[in-house]
Amino acid sequence: MARHRSAMKRARQSKVRRIRNMSRKTRVKQLVKAVRQAVARNQPEEAQAALKQAIPVIDRVAGRGTLHWKTAARKISRLTRQVNSLTAGS
Repeated sequence: MARHRSAMKRARQSKVRRIRNMSRKTRVKQLVKAVRQAVARNQPEEAQAALKQAIPVIDRVAGRGTLHWKTAARKISRLTRQVNSLTAGS
């Protein structure tokens, strides 16, 4: 356990950041799941709308340092490919 003031402050900051990061990651997971479910149900309009909602959130989370920027880019790229293959297949 932290014993001096700077270590105690660091522990408080880490706790707050951990909670904030968990919330952001959960939000990203929910949005990614919504896109994938729309693709699985073969609904291109719904998938496109879900993707349009997911991309800015993923970018924002990466910009704030919760996700690595390459991880965010990979997620966006894969989701976009899935949605595009769905619309091209129709």
